[in-house]
Amino acid sequence: MKLALLSDLHANRQAFDACMAHARAQGAERFALLGDLVGYGADPRYVVQQAMELAAQGALLVQGNHDAQAVRPTPAAAQQAPSMAALSAAWTHAQLAAEERDFLAALPLTAVLDGVLLVHASADAPERWRYADNAVVAQQSLDAATQHPGVQHVFCGHVHQQSLFYRGTGRGLMRFAPVAGVAIPVAPHRQWLATVGSVGQPRDGDARAMYALLDTRAWLLRFERVAYDHEAAAAAIRATGALPEFFAQRLEQGQ
Repeated sequence: MKLALLSDLHANRQAFDACMAHARAQGAERFALLGDLVGYGADPRYVVQQAMELAAQGALLVQGNHDAQAVRPTPAAAQQAPSMAALSAAWTHAQLAAEERDFLAALPLTAVLDGVLLVHASADAPERWRYADNAVVAQQSLDAATQHPGVQHVFCGHVHQQSLFYRGTGRGLMRFAPVAGVAIPVAPHRQWLATVGSVGQPRDGDARAMYALLDTRAWLLRFERVAYDHEAAAAAIRATGALPEFFAQRLEQGQ
């Protein structure tokens, strides 16, 4: 099975569409969305509606922190100095229909498929939204994943960059910097944790969208970069008249 792993869509319609088209062209047979469908971007309703359709077709989805915040945004009166993320959550909440908010609220924090654990942040405490961006947290996440029989692979988002950790002959983890488009053997006799990057808001200085494609027959993992119309996505943010200019600039700069 070829499983497309997409995370941190962040209401970016243009990036989501481009990654879905790319994954289908690569032969993706199933899809997994690893959280943060919304937040920052201009098209939360479109992205959530597409996610609902994918779920109905058998896609696996987990909840991200921005999804949870959009369902229950912090009241303005309770904020001394509202952050840009809080402003985005309040705006997103107002855009979504009740059934779309209910859909986000009902998403699980983790999902398991064929020896693969899916989570937005770290598997050891998914509700704490910890970043698996270093060997310590990655190891804790993998240790927690062993509570699920047969799980040797953990895939997560949240970090907005692509990376791969694996446990070699010892107990320590090694970090591998993937190259886009190059398949990596991820045989299940070892443990692996991958951050698949962000579809809708890359933060590594490259404006191209990110996702990953896993072949569970050959156990090959390929990290992908996909060019999309980030200028149109930035213009859509500006056209809302409500979201901060900084959100548009981040898409243009890949930061």
